[in-house]
Amino acid sequence: MLKENIRLIQKSFTLKRFINAVLVYLSYFISLVIRKSIFWGFPPVVMIEPTNYCNLKCPLCPSGNGTLRRAKGFMEFVVFQKIIDEIKEKSLMVVLWNQGEPYLHPEFSKMVQYAADNGLFTLVSTNANLDLEAEKIIASGLDSMIISLDGVTQKTYNKYRVNGELKKVLENTRKLVQAKKKTKSNYPLLRWQFLVMKHNEHEIEAIKKLSKEMGVDKLELKTVQIYSQEDIEKFLPQNPKYRRYKITGDDFELKFGLKNRCRRIWTNAVVNWDGEVAICCFDKDNIFQPGNVQEDKLEEIWKNQTIKKVRDQILKDRSKIAICRNCGESVKLRIKEKK
Repeated sequence: MLKENIRLIQKSFTLKRFINAVLVYLSYFISLVIRKSIFWGFPPVVMIEPTNYCNLKCPLCPSGNGTLRRAKGFMEFVVFQKIIDEIKEKSLMVVLWNQGEPYLHPEFSKMVQYAADNGLFTLVSTNANLDLEAEKIIASGLDSMIISLDGVTQKTYNKYRVNGELKKVLENTRKLVQAKKKTKSNYPLLRWQFLVMKHNEHEIEAIKKLSKEMGVDKLELKTVQIYSQEDIEKFLPQNPKYRRYKITGDDFELKFGLKNRCRRIWTNAVVNWDGEVAICCFDKDNIFQPGNVQEDKLEEIWKNQTIKKVRDQILKDRSKIAICRNCGESVKLRIKEKK
């Protein structure tokens, strides 16, 4: 998204952050060539999970469907502060979610403001099924907001966003658009994200029309991730161009293949609500447990032997790591439509 990239440069660019990002990417590309992991610098992007509680019951989401095995809770603000204070000199962006709904955290806007005040680009993803305070969100300094919206009728929307209310999402979107106009602010950029599934693919043209009427900055169509054979029939759209998988009988695999690389385990650190660091957002139950930011610095954890071993395995044979076999890294998740 061009507007997002421009905002990122305008807000977060410093020479120190730029040099750090160059070092990280350089170490990544050298690692691809020599097939042995090296890491220089500090992750330019840090994903922080305010909470893994959610108010919806989405059937393909571990938080929503109850399959998430790790404990649930809310990040303490002092832990969030500690992370921001460590990353603010070198990182460019904070991604403020992982599992769960961020706006359930009672201090979430305070978190956004603390990160924004330290010159970090702030990005959040929300289901917008709460009473969002539009002007408070704008005042927090939030740069970009992804709003999940997978239908234009309540029946279609609720089939996946179980317990969700389409009317509430549209109301919150409208309030945010109006508040931006009232305060003469261009931010946060509002991005609707539409997961294309079997039950809603017929509404694609309607969601395009509705997004223009509502005045959101961008509509993104995204392929859905499935986990079992039953999901093929239940959720995968009929049109193959809206799928990220190829189907062989009762089996499925990523249609773009699985390359022995992963940019994100170099560039995107993940910190869960309790301070536990995960190797990536696909490690939903934190299987590898490289460390906790309440005990060690994120910089030390992100360079330790636990993560190095995973990087080395990815470069050697990524398919040996179970969570990687259904991962979106290097896969075209967003669907580009011809204009």
